[in-house]
Amino acid sequence: MPRHKREIGRISVFKGREAKLNQVIFQILALESPLTIYDVCKRIKTKKGLKHTKYTNVNRRVRELRKSGYLQKVGARKTKAGFQTILYQMTARAYLAILLNNLNLDNFIQTASEERALVTIAVLTNQN
Repeated sequence: MPRHKREIGRISVFKGREAKLNQVIFQILALESPLTIYDVCKRIKTKKGLKHTKYTNVNRRVRELRKSGYLQKVGARKTKAGFQTILYQMTARAYLAILLNNLNLDNFIQTASEERALVTIAVLTNQN
C-alpha cells in the first residue's frame, strides 16, 4: 500500500530525488536529439532552478537512464580537443514513460468508448 496518495500510478523514472533531473533530460533530448552529456548539461544549466547542476550529476543520471533502457547510444562525435564523445537519444520506452506520466487515466476512463477500453485492456494484458 503506498504511503502517499501521490505515489499511486507514478512511473518509477519520475519518482524520488532524481525525478526533476530525469524530466529535464528527457525534455531536452526530446527537443534536440542526439546530444552529448556535455551538451545536455549546458542546456540544463539554462533552466530555471537548475543553474548550479553539476556535470557529474548529469553524467551519472544519463548513464543510469541508458542502463535502464530509457536512453541509447547513437554514435560518436569528435570534440574540439580531439576526443570521441558519445551521442545519446531517447528510446521508445522514454517516450512512453513521458506519455503515461502526462496522461490523466481518470479522464481517459471517463471518455473512452467501450471498444477503445477493450483494445486498451488487450494491449496492457498482452505481456509477451
